[in-house]
Amino acid sequence: MSRIRLLDLDRQHRDLAADLDSAIAAVIASGRFVDGPAIEAFEHEFALFCMARHCVGTSSGTSALALALRAAGIGAGAEVITSAMTFIATAGAIVEAGATPVLVDPDLDTGLISPAAASAAISSRTRAIVPVHLWGQPVDLAGFRAVCDRHRLFLLEDACQAHGAWAGGLRAGSVGDAAAFSFYPGKNLGAIGDAGGVVTSDGALATRLRALRDHGRTGHTEHAIAGTNARMAAIQAAVLSVKLPHVERWNGRRRQTAALYDAALADVAGVTPIGRRPDAVSANHHYVVRCDDRAAVADHLAARSIASGVHYPVPLHQHPALAGVVVPAGPLPVAERLAREVLSVPVHQDLAPADAEQVIDALVTAAAAAVKRAA
Repeated sequence: MSRIRLLDLDRQHRDLAADLDSAIAAVIASGRFVDGPAIEAFEHEFALFCMARHCVGTSSGTSALALALRAAGIGAGAEVITSAMTFIATAGAIVEAGATPVLVDPDLDTGLISPAAASAAISSRTRAIVPVHLWGQPVDLAGFRAVCDRHRLFLLEDACQAHGAWAGGLRAGSVGDAAAFSFYPGKNLGAIGDAGGVVTSDGALATRLRALRDHGRTGHTEHAIAGTNARMAAIQAAVLSVKLPHVERWNGRRRQTAALYDAALADVAGVTPIGRRPDAVSANHHYVVRCDDRAAVADHLAARSIASGVHYPVPLHQHPALAGVVVPAGPLPVAERLAREVLSVPVHQDLAPADAEQVIDALVTAAAAAVKRAA
């Protein structure tokens, strides 16, 4: 039995090999490895993809989040509201910008934070909200826009997992004052190393971002603000330009697999698919189920040569690295429960329908065994 991988980039890169080789060779021939036409081309293309006016390439999704906050003037003394259930980089970027992450509990069904929960956590020190499009499913973008407009807060979408997602007819990345994306190799749109970007329709913000990512440079030898080195490499931009035209098709394949899983697992006790917001079209970066006995389900999948993963096993407030740094807005029982229960199963665009059926069969039999043990 061949192993069913959680992530499989081999076929993607094999199918695109000629175009990737040509794009990389063109960058090498140009000698423009930092800045230059490859960066400018991808930034233009990705801004259009996100229905925004500007894209500023960065070195990673983490740097994209931190620079967006810094460009908005958010730093020491400011509070930034975000989810307790996300990758540590979301909070780490807020800390890097000098602000304090304030954590709110997500919804148990979807794993996403709601505008109401974020609104309840607003204080006199709140300057921004960073909702996370977790596992590729977008939050209530219109709702968050309304909250931020009402309280005059900066809205930064953490869209690091949501390339091509929609919410209420709104493209992920098009509603916030800015949105941060990661192009880590395993993303729906992935580079061949670390890379990220910020999209925005605010021209002044984009100008500040371009300076901040390049040592605060405002001219060839002028450095008007304190910046850093967070530039995207030209080779990464060239690779991303090759892959970008395929993202919608790849996402479509992910949605087909997710629909198979949703239908097959709808009434299976012990394995509950993460809920879908009715107005959302997920990018399905991960397909996540909640398990009554996660370890047993993961072991059962592994015995059938099916890979799985946990995104994420530790809520932000329980990371030792963030102790005394993050501020819970209140008790966080849902984040803690999700961290105990969530399991990601294969949903990548090259997963064959027969492999998806194997995953379904393994989940169903694992759930049945768990129910039998509990009886």
